Amino acid sequence: MLTIALPKGRIADETLEIFEKTFDTKFVFEDRKLILDTGDFRFLLVRNQDVPAYVLNQAADIGVVGLDVLMEKEMDLMKLMDLGIGKCKVCVGMRDEDELDLNSPLIVVATKMENIAKNYFASKAMAVKIIKLYGSIELAPIVGLSDAIVDIVETGDTMRQNGLKIVDTIMESSAHLIANKNSFIANKEEILTLYKRINDTIKEIN
Repeated sequence: MLTIALPKGRIADETLEIFEKTFDTKFVFEDRKLILDTGDFRFLLVRNQDVPAYVLNQAADIGVVGLDVLMEKEMDLMKLMDLGIGKCKVCVGMRDEDELDLNSPLIVVATKMENIAKNYFASKAMAVKIIKLYGSIELAPIVGLSDAIVDIVETGDTMRQNGLKIVDTIMESSAHLIANKNSFIANKEEILTLYKRINDTIKEIN
């Protein structure tokens, strides 16, 4: 039996649509249950941010997760396929009146994506102080907690409504199908068969 970690949250609906079409069945997690068995497959419903941990530790063989989460976690996992859903960007945002000064001795950045932010500013040879936040990140520069933010942007409306602008795009993100390396070796035929079925579904949807 293959175990597949499906994400809750932002990309959940689009992910379920792909899997429901692939398996030709409705996925109903009844009574707040987090496990669903369908034929030779077991599905786990977990937070998007936790999918890599489930797959890395072989609690799931494969999973669906945003590329931004995968880059942030920096875990040794196989990327099997870009599902082309849940598209967004990871951007640097600042107040409308501010500019990104590459010569600044230190920049204070509020974000929930510490590794992505550190790697980005290191690539610019800028010293950075990271303040980890879990929500309302746009508030940080407005009240003087930080000079900038690094956050997920879909339309940019939230930034604009709060007097912020995008000063740089760090990466483009979308949902990816990932696998545990040992699971892939042990279940190669089953995983590749499922890969082909999902790929056919995506072509059909698009």
